[in-house]
Amino acid sequence: QVQLVESGGGLVQPGGSLRLSCGASVSIFSIYNMGWYRQAPGKQRELVAAIASGGSTNYADSVKGRFTISRDHAKNTVYLQMNSLEPEDTAVYYCNAHGVVAGTLYNYWGQGTQVTVSS
Repeated sequence: QVQLVESGGGLVQPGGSLRLSCGASVSIFSIYNMGWYRQAPGKQRELVAAIASGGSTNYADSVKGRFTISRDHAKNTVYLQMNSLEPEDTAVYYCNAHGVVAGTLYNYWGQGTQVTVSS
């Protein structure tokens, strides 16, 4: 069982920055793909950024050039650096880990952290 704990959310003004962290209870980055998702009120959960076990990254078009996903193997932590934040970025942000181990698909979610962009 893998536990994911997010932190770093909060209230920030438009144009500001936040860094979200997602700590994993065990070392999983070499096996699992990691991602940050978000869900705004009344909307579906959407992928924001992802980093594969091999290190490749991909981003939603809406955040390209503003957000950066990274990971620290020693700390079992994935980060989401968010710059030039816009009110449209307001949402609950969730950390996700998924991968196939011994033929079984595993999928884990954190509890979410609120990000509010407002003046």
